[in-house]
Amino acid sequence: MSVGPTLDPEEALGRIVAFIRERAEGAGWSGLVVGLSGGLDSATSSYLAARALGKDALTAFLLPYRTTAPSSIEDALLVAGELGIEHETIDITPMVDAYFERFPDADRRRRGNYMARTRMAVLYDQSAARGALVLGTGNRTEALLGYTTLWGDMACAFTPLGGLYKSQVRQLASHLGVPARIIEKPP
Repeated sequence: MSVGPTLDPEEALGRIVAFIRERAEGAGWSGLVVGLSGGLDSATSSYLAARALGKDALTAFLLPYRTTAPSSIEDALLVAGELGIEHETIDITPMVDAYFERFPDADRRRRGNYMARTRMAVLYDQSAARGALVLGTGNRTEALLGYTTLWGDMACAFTPLGGLYKSQVRQLASHLGVPARIIEKPP
C-alpha cells in the first residue's frame, strides 16, 4: 500500500526522461556514471537514465565495503544485467580501512559518512576518466528528513528523483519494471 502523494507514472516518466536528456546535452556530456547500490533509488535512477540516453551511455559502479550485504551486490548486478549496462565493482574496503587505521575508535556514524564520501570520490574520478556526469540517486523524502551525506550521496551533477517522495519512487519503479524484490526492500 502506498502512503503519500500519488503519481501519474507515465507523465512523470516523460518529464524525467526529458530532464535527464536536457541536463546531459546541456552540459555537453553524453555519458553518465552511477553508484549502483542495489537499492530502490539507484535502481530507478539507472532505469530512467538507460531509457533517456540508452544503455551504452550509462556505466554503473558497485562500491561495496567488506560489511556490505551480499544481497545488495546481487540486486545491483540484477539491475545491471536487466538493463544491459556496463558495470564495474570497486571495493572501497582498502581505502576506508587505511584511513581508519589511524582512528580505530571511530564510531559507525563517522565510518558511514566516510564511506559515503569515499564512494562519491570514486564516482567523480570515474566521471572524469570517462567524460561523464555523476547521476544522483536521492529522493525528496531523504532530502526533507536530512537523510543524506553532504559531499557524499548528495553530490552529483543532477538528481532525477529529487522532486519525488519515496512512495512516488516506488510507483515509478513499478511502472519501469524494476524487480519487485528491489521495490519491496526496506530502505
